[in-house]
Amino acid sequence: MYRDNRIVCVIPARGGSKGLPGKNIKELLGKPLIAYSIEHAKSSGYIDRVIVSTEDKAIAEIALKYGAEVPFMRPKELATDASGTIDVLLHAISWMESEGDPFTVLALLHVTTPLRSPEDVDNCIELLVDSGSQSIFSVTDAHRNPYFNMVEVRGGRVALIKPGNFITRQSAPEVYDMNSSIYIWMKDALKEKKSTFLERTGIYRMPRERSVDIDDHLDFRIVEMLLREKVELCPRR
Repeated sequence: MYRDNRIVCVIPARGGSKGLPGKNIKELLGKPLIAYSIEHAKSSGYIDRVIVSTEDKAIAEIALKYGAEVPFMRPKELATDASGTIDVLLHAISWMESEGDPFTVLALLHVTTPLRSPEDVDNCIELLVDSGSQSIFSVTDAHRNPYFNMVEVRGGRVALIKPGNFITRQSAPEVYDMNSSIYIWMKDALKEKKSTFLERTGIYRMPRERSVDIDDHLDFRIVEMLLREKVELCPRR
């Protein structure tokens, strides 16, 4: 709860993954990947309920083991490569409303970004409510700037994607990568607009070392390395 807003976190985790098979429950330093996001949500000072949306029984069992709820199984038609995350969230909202849950804020944590912190989650919630926004999502400073040094081939010729009179990267407009880690909405705004980008949308900046999104084996190895360094620097007592 934050400022009288009941907050529900939904963690989508389907069984299929082509880039890294079994990704959502692949073991990462002794824990399945999904466990990190569940722990971040449960360690939040504001989240009242943590729900995993999945169609996969193995994922459901692991989610329950680490303290999340799995009160429904996601329909198969919402668990394909073509399934949109917004549709998955709307399904979860519909189920919770049918059960009489009076929540007002929905948080989405993606399983594939385990380097975030619970403080990042709480900062996003505070920013949403305190700024009067309809949605907030996390970003990190872009590694490449399309206004300065990115090109495309148009009509057989190489051209800048965003041509302009920018002499240095520092003089170009600031741009950000959506790091796919944290998304927060006022529930009614999401239901009405069915989008991340709303009239009052804000961003929350995270450092690159907490923003790696696991899509393939290389990403997984990078996250593994960063987590191992963190454990070695801050060993448990």
